[in-house]
Amino acid sequence: MSVQLDQVARLPDAAVWPHGNRHGQRQAMLLLLLALAAVALLYHATFWSMVELWSRSQTFAHGFLIVPISCWLAWRQRARLAALTPRPSGPGLLLLGALGLAWLLADAANVPVVEQYAATAMLPACVLAILGWPAVRLLAFPLTYLFLAVPFGEVFLEPLIDFTATFTVTALQWTGVPVFRDGSNFSLPTGNWSVVEACSGLRYLIAALALGALFAHVNFHSTRRRVAVMAAALLVPILANGVRAYLIVILGHLSNMRLAVGVDHLIYGWLFFGLVALLLFWLAARWRELPLARAALPPTRPGASAAAATPRAVVRASIACLLLAVLWPALALASHRDDNARLPAIVLALPDPPAWHRLPAVPPAWQAPYAGNPARFAATYARQDGDGAPVGLQLHWYARQARDAELLTHQPLPYGARWTPLAQRVRHVDLSGGSIGVRESVLAHGGERLLLWRVYRQGGIVTARPALVKLLLAQAKLLGRRQDGADLIVFAVYDELAPPPRAQLQAFLRAALPVIEQRLQELPHGP
Repeated sequence: MSVQLDQVARLPDAAVWPHGNRHGQRQAMLLLLLALAAVALLYHATFWSMVELWSRSQTFAHGFLIVPISCWLAWRQRARLAALTPRPSGPGLLLLGALGLAWLLADAANVPVVEQYAATAMLPACVLAILGWPAVRLLAFPLTYLFLAVPFGEVFLEPLIDFTATFTVTALQWTGVPVFRDGSNFSLPTGNWSVVEACSGLRYLIAALALGALFAHVNFHSTRRRVAVMAAALLVPILANGVRAYLIVILGHLSNMRLAVGVDHLIYGWLFFGLVALLLFWLAARWRELPLARAALPPTRPGASAAAATPRAVVRASIACLLLAVLWPALALASHRDDNARLPAIVLALPDPPAWHRLPAVPPAWQAPYAGNPARFAATYARQDGDGAPVGLQLHWYARQARDAELLTHQPLPYGARWTPLAQRVRHVDLSGGSIGVRESVLAHGGERLLLWRVYRQGGIVTARPALVKLLLAQAKLLGRRQDGADLIVFAVYDELAPPPRAQLQAFLRAALPVIEQRLQELPHGP
């Protein structure tokens, strides 16, 4: 393994404490460790949520290795770190405060990934606040590598699934195999296949990124080569996963669905990824750079200690870090004081919208998942003149929102097991009171299609943007304002060869929205 150029050798003489101040250096390190331990303890629930995700998801299981690897990389720099002059940084304290505020907002709005990134970023912020920029530069990679422990990447699932399906279908067509594609599902003469989450290649991509970053840091010291290795670690797994999916499908096709359709499907996938990773890093090792010589520490000159931070300044910075770390969990505890309060049961009942009537005997074509125990209403409506397809309405209303009992809670199957999403977008719909945005989704099941419009009402504000819903919820919790929120969904089923019934949904929403708004205004809105 190569050794990075000793950054201490490039620092001015005043950046190195004289030998008489070794006690002060040790004191600064102990105060830093105390601050880091305090962050880990005060935000233990956030860090523990990361560990839980590592343990139950193979995609993020690499997190168990990231933390010890980061500690080992930092330990390698202990001699040079001990020789640096602690320089408490005011910007470090400002950064720590900003990260704490971000964590507080994410906690109030229940956005775990932002909580986890903010809590993890507090660790390098403490290093900056107590030891200063020289220490951060020296520990730049170990501190940055910690961010790979945050379970993040599910947002890329849909694009990766789409790419894998497109790559596989295109490769099958190029090799003369007839194939029919429907979203992420495709059919061959010998059988049917589907690209699901496990086939997306996300776990291969994340594992390759973690390995590539470590390999580039240890074996290269020029920025250009490190970036090249990291780019290869990002692109090669995506392409390799497409090749893997194609090989599995063609193997199943040629064997008349006797091979690569069971457990061997996963085994072949991991073996192929292992070979690709081995080949990638073997090729990268051919351009490995020789280790740079370790530079000696510069001799201390008289008067150098005058530029050194006093032990009192280091203590003040450490106390400020502790106070900032304590502040945000205390505020979060206050914002959650009413989460478990018992509320009277609310029954949602709506009169029929003008020109529409309810069909009590018609079951809903689709049921939206929800979290907690909101007040619910579901019905199917038809025009009184009998024109157009029936329209389904589902309404979920929360008087208060708590973790795992709110409008926007992660659902493993947001559209159920029967329906497959084909397209999603935000569409602006003209109603009698003006234009509103709705989240439009097109779902598929065989030859059936389901057009779905969804809109949220948080604290009296109607929006189609989940991010705004989260911000409004965080604001309501922190300021003690109304938290009530509603999830309004309208949908209609149609044939895949027919045009989407957008005009039908628009007509129903134009008639029903004033009725729904009036009913929601009658419900209790207390904080």
